[in-house]
Amino acid sequence: MPRVTVLGAGLVGSLISWTLAADGWEVLVCDRSEDALGALVGLPRVATARLDLGQGASIAAAVASADVVVGAVPGFLGHAMLKTVIDAGKPVADISFAPEDPFALDGLAKERGVPAIVDCGVSPGLSNLACGRAAGRLDVVDSIVISVGGLPFRRVPPWEYRIVFSATDVIEEYTRPARLVEDGRIVTKPALSEVTRFDLPGVGTLEAFLTDGLRTVLSTVKARNLREQTLRWPGHAEKMRLLRDTGFLRDEPVAAGGTHVAPRAVAEALLFALWKRPEGEEEFTVLNVESRGSRAGRPVRLVHDLFDRTDVKTGATSMARTTGFPCVIAAQLLASRSLRKPGVFPLELLGARPELFAAFVEGLAARGVAFSETEEDPWPR
Repeated sequence: MPRVTVLGAGLVGSLISWTLAADGWEVLVCDRSEDALGALVGLPRVATARLDLGQGASIAAAVASADVVVGAVPGFLGHAMLKTVIDAGKPVADISFAPEDPFALDGLAKERGVPAIVDCGVSPGLSNLACGRAAGRLDVVDSIVISVGGLPFRRVPPWEYRIVFSATDVIEEYTRPARLVEDGRIVTKPALSEVTRFDLPGVGTLEAFLTDGLRTVLSTVKARNLREQTLRWPGHAEKMRLLRDTGFLRDEPVAAGGTHVAPRAVAEALLFALWKRPEGEEEFTVLNVESRGSRAGRPVRLVHDLFDRTDVKTGATSMARTTGFPCVIAAQLLASRSLRKPGVFPLELLGARPELFAAFVEGLAARGVAFSETEEDPWPR
């Protein structure tokens, strides 16, 4: 069976590790945290190694015997890690979501002769897959709207939010300006702006607001209009705008009590404690991608939907499942050499290929995650 090195043993990296091990892979999991690795010790076919994932030489040594590598490190380490793995000549599936442009490593991947599947989570990830699918099925794409969010079922004031990854990444979503496409042009708008309603059957009414999640789709998918919006319980965006606009999310230190402190660091520490998900609390993840365009001169509406909730048997959160399982599928595609072409591949480049799109849909379904596609022709025939 394939040998995989998983770089990162956090919430998603650990799920990927035990999923691949359960499928018969030989897994080496690397992380600097003994506590994170400790949760995996003793699992069949899983070995662990304490490793500083910020050290390129250590990463190169850890992946030397791997057939496939999975990157699941924090975003600020992601680009350097990905470069090291590619330079080592190893196929890689990455969910680190580094802020840098992954296509900057496309030339290196081609030179080393390896494919790198990047941003292969839920969003970015399955959202990109749906965008690529729409671009492949429509002659003209007029608009694509991505709506995505992970939330607790139980609403606890004042935030009505729980965290399943780092507070830093959430705050970054709320402070980084959102890039979108309007009338064929890339424009920038404030995050947390343009709040609208989003009705989710069986759950209730959520709010949707702009965030900067389109990433590679901005350059790879030709659509007249493109936007991503994050979903939360109503009122959340207003509270976060208040913190941001009054300076609580600034990085610049301010004088306080005889010392200097960055307001954002304090806010993150306080919010992380307030947002931390209690053990056993159920949450859900929703993804909706609505694409409109035309085929053979007729209008088409294409919708991709996902709704997942905490797995009460394993305790795995829906966010870990919907982020980790697409990465597992990407690793399987690399191991089976279903994707051999060297280069950097975000999922929209795979979604345009019917057999690869089907591999993700079927692979998710096999693990209990439904990712559906519906198509409508608004004109009567």
